[in-house]
Amino acid sequence: MHIQEWLETVPAISVYVLVGVVIGLESLGIPLPGEIVLISAALLAAGHDGINPWILGACATAGAVIGDSIGYAIGRKGGRPLLAWLGGKFPRHFGEGQIAMAERSFQKWGMWAVFFGRFVALLRIFAGPLAGVLHMPYWKFLTANVLGGIAWAGGTTAVIYSVGVVAEEWLKRFSYLGLAIAVLIGLASMLIIKNRAKKAAAQSTVTAPEPEAVPVAD
Repeated sequence: MHIQEWLETVPAISVYVLVGVVIGLESLGIPLPGEIVLISAALLAAGHDGINPWILGACATAGAVIGDSIGYAIGRKGGRPLLAWLGGKFPRHFGEGQIAMAERSFQKWGMWAVFFGRFVALLRIFAGPLAGVLHMPYWKFLTANVLGGIAWAGGTTAVIYSVGVVAEEWLKRFSYLGLAIAVLIGLASMLIIKNRAKKAAAQSTVTAPEPEAVPVAD
């Protein structure tokens, strides 16, 4: 069976569920390739009439928000012993250096660390659990979490889907060459978005006043 014919047989609901679950688990604090899965699904939606990009973006956003919220609850209950345990299980992602860097980001940026952290792989994993450990007020966390989830998931889906639609004619004519070009353009777009997010976050540290201290108790 031709690859395009096989892709047409993939149930849309399975794509929605896969994207939501993987992104949710990543946001919860489990190191998974959520961004890669989202980009792949958005490219698939561009060439698959049965996959609605609006629903795909909504599922990705829901997974991001729900996963982060669960991670926040776990971090608030588990505290620093949880971070120590994660460091033993995933030393490459939750080592002392990574945790220290994430803590500095929270101390400098506060809510912005949650928002812009959605665009940075390391902070995307840390944001929920670490905000809970540091007892960030939940309403602040939820606000930044929802806005960041919409901007990242919705923005990524829109950009990659648009690139995929434009590249559809190339895919028909040039097969694998067109696919490679589409993927490269999609990745380049994501790098541009990440770079702008990092610049905006850095700018906020210069122009914004000192963030309020994170309370140690309710």
